[in-house]
Amino acid sequence: MTRTLYLFSSAAPPVFDIARVIEEAQADGWDVCLGLTPTAAGWLHESLDGLAALTGRPVRWDYRLPGDPDVWPKPDAILVAPATFNTVNAWALGITHKWLVGVVAEGIGKGIPIAVMPCVNSAYTAHPQWERSIETLRGAGVTVVYGEGGFVPNEPGQGDRSAYPWPAALKAVSDLL
Repeated sequence: MTRTLYLFSSAAPPVFDIARVIEEAQADGWDVCLGLTPTAAGWLHESLDGLAALTGRPVRWDYRLPGDPDVWPKPDAILVAPATFNTVNAWALGITHKWLVGVVAEGIGKGIPIAVMPCVNSAYTAHPQWERSIETLRGAGVTVVYGEGGFVPNEPGQGDRSAYPWPAALKAVSDLL
């Protein structure tokens, strides 16, 4: 049986590896629907048609018009990775001005299994809202792949997108089911 995964990504350097991640998730039996923040969609604008062909579904980054049909099947799970400082905080605070954040905020209330793996540097994690947001999401039942065994923040300007632990994120979402 195929399971449907909503793979949601923010504009952080690991998003440039998203085609490989989609292929890995598909190899694990997931039907992948790709959603992006508007900035991530801008970063990947030249790849959007190819990513849609890879998933067999349109890539989404904005709210659909009222009355328009939803072109995606219902998700069995959602993975938000990479999740930026802005995405994590907006989600934890319930600020749904971005479609991606609206879907995951509502997903908590719908009981959809959700995992998130941040991609932030240590300067952002020093902000007092960061830990409150992480704890808010954990308290809401979201699996946060952060710290030992997941994403560990780097120093500003020292990130290496190839070191982003995508396998930990994919394992976390598989473990939800």
